[in-house]
Amino acid sequence: MALFENLTARLSRTVDTLRGRGRISEENVGESLREVRMALLEADVALPVVKTFIERVKQKALGAEVTASLSPGQAFVGILHKELVELMRSDRGAFELRAAPPVVVLLAGLQGAGKTTTAGKLALWLIEQKKRVLLVSTDIRRPAAVLQLQRLAEQVGAGFFPTDVKQDPARIAAAALDAARKGVYDVLVVDTAGRLHVDTELMDEVKQIERAVETHERLFVIDAMAGQDAVNAARAFGTALDLTGVVLTKADGDARGGAALSVREITGKPIVLVGMGEKLEALEAFDAERMAGRILGMGDVVALVEQVQKQVDVDEAQKLAKKVAKGKGFDLVDLRSQLEQLQKMGGVASLMDKLPQAAMKGGAPNADQGDKDVRRQIAIINSMTKKERRTPAILDGSRRRRIATGAGVQVQDVNRLMKQFMEMQKMMKSFGGGKLKRMMSAFKGQMPPGFPGGK
Repeated sequence: MALFENLTARLSRTVDTLRGRGRISEENVGESLREVRMALLEADVALPVVKTFIERVKQKALGAEVTASLSPGQAFVGILHKELVELMRSDRGAFELRAAPPVVVLLAGLQGAGKTTTAGKLALWLIEQKKRVLLVSTDIRRPAAVLQLQRLAEQVGAGFFPTDVKQDPARIAAAALDAARKGVYDVLVVDTAGRLHVDTELMDEVKQIERAVETHERLFVIDAMAGQDAVNAARAFGTALDLTGVVLTKADGDARGGAALSVREITGKPIVLVGMGEKLEALEAFDAERMAGRILGMGDVVALVEQVQKQVDVDEAQKLAKKVAKGKGFDLVDLRSQLEQLQKMGGVASLMDKLPQAAMKGGAPNADQGDKDVRRQIAIINSMTKKERRTPAILDGSRRRRIATGAGVQVQDVNRLMKQFMEMQKMMKSFGGGKLKRMMSAFKGQMPPGFPGGK
């Protein structure tokens, strides 16, 4: 389930009730705000935040005139969007590291929030920005956490400072900083120990580490599924440390998302980064405007474009464009390649989360089923011989039965795939090489005119 899924669905129904009315009145605003209040409370948003938010929306909505081009529902969405942005917006800009290297980033939080995984994701995110990163764990009580961080460092190509569990955590951090200076690293990421609850010993340890290395960024890692407990923990850590921001983890697996809406208002600390999946690439800078759009079912097309530019294999796509341009047919090898590209981008669920709800009304696909279908289709193609993939026309009944058995599916599944494939083949022919080449120019380092970032 996607972040804010239930909240988005309920707010969408609320907005639909306003459609067709000529003016936003106190009566229909009251009805809608009751629904909004219930939606926020069900999403586990803190009660003080709900009260403040509802009052702000009420003041803006009452008496608001509806222009000729807007319905009351659209006007109400505009007000909700603006106030959601204000609720989550921060004065600081994007997560940036402008201090003299090595910049020290300290990650704090409760056990199980995802600090160690976030350290790996953050290292990869910084490496993609041409930064040299060194990782260190100060969790002397959990050797498994140290080993996990070491493996993550190897996976993403970051440096790793070995932890001596017999040493004091503050001394480990200080030694890692010295190593970062000597190794000319740009960033040192310090992963700290966690607890199942806030206690004095934990707070003292984190404060000693912070003093030992003079951190530039002190980020509290919060589990999106932890609800108000996580917000209370953030408040406690904020008392012990001068936090500079919050990292929201597991944001792809929580249908409530109340922590994201509560943390800025209650702690005064902005969300700077969001983990949107289990993969190490699934970390993105937090953007209040875009997150508000997702909550209200407007999608996040900008994030989708960025994801395509980052994860689509440009060389593979260009080869396909050239192949079609030369009049060579689109075959099952090409289809498998496209399906694998979809998986790399997080699958159907990841794409649907970024598309506006209006674009999917009247038959939005089931994301989980869509991902299962993609895996099944790849398995079917893998069960074919090289000749069958390159020459699909030879797939008669007996071949299809053999392929179905090999893939562990029904013959109907193979027939369904072939029908979809033939439709795609026709579409590719109608495109022609010229059209496809123009489409692929979008991935040559810049967006085409009319797209975000296009000239």
